[in-house]
Amino acid sequence: MRQLITFALLISATLSTYAQGTIDDYKRAFSTGTRHSWKMTHGSINVHRSFNGPENQFIYSTYNGDSTVWYKVDALTGAKEPTTNPTLNRPRSSRGGLQGDGYHHWMEVRDEKDGRAESPVEKGTIMIHRNYNLYLQKAEDKDNAIQVTFDGVDTCYYSSWGRWSKDGKYYATVLIKPAPKHYVTYTQSSPANQVQPIYTQLEYAKPGDSLNYRIPVVVDVENKKTIYPKSTELFASQYQVTAPDWDEGDKTLTFEFNERGHKTYRVLEMDLEGNVRTLIEEKNDKYVAYSRNLRRDLDAYHILWKSDRDGHAHLYLYDRKKGKLTQVTKGDYWVRDVIDTEMDEKGKGHIIFSANGRNCKNMGKIVSSFDGKIPEQDPYNIHYYRIDLDGKNLVDLTPEPANHEATFSHQCETSFIDTYSTIDQAPITVLRSSIDGHVISTLETANISKLEATGWKAPEVFVAPGRDGKTDMWGLIQRPSNFDPNKKYPVIEYIYSGPGDQYVPKKFTPWLYYLQDVAELGFIVVQLDGMSTSFRNLDFEQVCHKNLKDAGFPDRIEWIKAAAEKYPYMDLDRMGIYGCSAGGQEALGALLFHGDFYKAAYAACGCHDNRMDKIWWNEQWMGWPVDSSYIACSNVEYAKNLKGKLMLLVGEQDDNVDPSSTYQVVNALIKANKDFEFILIPGAHHTMGDNYGEHKRADFFVKNLLGVDPPAWEDLEQKESKQ
Repeated sequence: MRQLITFALLISATLSTYAQGTIDDYKRAFSTGTRHSWKMTHGSINVHRSFNGPENQFIYSTYNGDSTVWYKVDALTGAKEPTTNPTLNRPRSSRGGLQGDGYHHWMEVRDEKDGRAESPVEKGTIMIHRNYNLYLQKAEDKDNAIQVTFDGVDTCYYSSWGRWSKDGKYYATVLIKPAPKHYVTYTQSSPANQVQPIYTQLEYAKPGDSLNYRIPVVVDVENKKTIYPKSTELFASQYQVTAPDWDEGDKTLTFEFNERGHKTYRVLEMDLEGNVRTLIEEKNDKYVAYSRNLRRDLDAYHILWKSDRDGHAHLYLYDRKKGKLTQVTKGDYWVRDVIDTEMDEKGKGHIIFSANGRNCKNMGKIVSSFDGKIPEQDPYNIHYYRIDLDGKNLVDLTPEPANHEATFSHQCETSFIDTYSTIDQAPITVLRSSIDGHVISTLETANISKLEATGWKAPEVFVAPGRDGKTDMWGLIQRPSNFDPNKKYPVIEYIYSGPGDQYVPKKFTPWLYYLQDVAELGFIVVQLDGMSTSFRNLDFEQVCHKNLKDAGFPDRIEWIKAAAEKYPYMDLDRMGIYGCSAGGQEALGALLFHGDFYKAAYAACGCHDNRMDKIWWNEQWMGWPVDSSYIACSNVEYAKNLKGKLMLLVGEQDDNVDPSSTYQVVNALIKANKDFEFILIPGAHHTMGDNYGEHKRADFFVKNLLGVDPPAWEDLEQKESKQ
């Protein structure tokens, strides 16, 4: 009997040692932020931006382990010395301006009737909107305002958000034909200051809704005459037409046309006779990703333009005189942003820009940072470059194989501050030349000894081919801090996918909360960028066209299988996934469309049917008119296919994704007699779940993937109170 008791105690101790989802695991998971934050010193750099500071001087702050300290740096020599916080005692700036005052939700389309544009030649004289027309008003003399347009009516009125010509003779604006507005109704069930619920409405245009129609016009103020475009053919089927802006010399105006459906985008010019011509035109049979367009007018005759027409985002120079568009940057890389441009009177000059993917070769095989240095650089790492306007003399200003974050200043024309790091290499901050990139001085080198003393370990960078068997997919594998390779671990994928960006972190980040917090419960957590995300090439991204449900899942599954083949302790029979917003849509989609692989999903605030979500995001990728592709991508339509365990969550006041998008999934699941869990958080907006929801998520995965009962919440609170 004594031997049996001893054996039983030994078994119990062994199970305790290898247990997952315990109170101790929860304690570590819920305290990851506390343990890892503020443990890195001299790593996080905040460069103070000033438009009127001294020349050739940078000011930045960093954390030294005790407090935030400030330094000023000689931009020529790199010499630095302590200084005070330049933001202390700075007077607050007052807000206001051409487009009126007050808070407006980002989904609201303004009526543009509140502009007050002052004449450049008659101080105190402003252009205002009244009775659908434009009036000149002197100071606050409202009673004697002079009407300058006369044909504005409620169905086609003048915007007062216009721009004067320099001589004050003309006022450029648009006529607006307003469309009916779409509103989402919200119930605030539990307001803090009253018993009864509060009902509100939010303007919220959805795919297929009517949109305002805008006609650029010029008002001849002195003669009280409106100059109309002779034809609207070049901007007829509108998603948006921007306000016309005066070109240098005030003889012509430039505006941009975004076609409904986003297959055509034009930069247009109108003269004072109403003639309209195309300067630059983008066309794509799937979509023109207008949200990443970039245009800079360098002078009266030259426009710098960014386009992905050759399959990668690159810079082009348009010559108005010649009507010619010339490519400046070329190659298998993706231009992200333009930092600075200079052009002299002879048309000579340079561009400083950021980009990713240059000199990065596809490996087409499984590669891991845990096996040593990955032979090729991460194609998502951002670098900064300088190139002449004629496309010659390209210089990598930031050559280290890392992700770079640079700060330039107009007060410091010959140097800039660069902080570079990778997900597993701590930051180094240097002052470098903006001419050739050489390091002038090292300003800060991060110290992570205190971070490592907490048991912190960097995630593994893992690369494996995707669906085509050859294209590299880059991602991360996060293990718990008490990882034991002799145990089996369920795998959970954190997902936020889709076009417009890439989502796997690239810079050194001590607290990867979406990965580390969940891993500490006893899971291996992964994240990767599959096809349908951006910044590799257009073909890689355009998998998403009319097919947002793809979300790179064929790549994700191949990548995860490759990782599990390398690491047998990854148990793919217990595969989970979670995400919020687009990630919420994708997490549920994993069960609906790939239920043989994914077994449990937590989906927060998902845009589960793209017909229910915001117009600008969904029409850009899913197209217009709304067609059967929207139905094919709908989680609501395919709720009947649910396999596995599901927890849905939504914030009652979600003003990003209409909460009814989740409610409709709930309704469809109930009608299909499916078993699932649903959490509504009163008063919450667009959220992963807040503290309550994230605790419920932890319990959900512990119960359904680890197969153990989660600790009672009161037991966890008692243990935390004793620490």
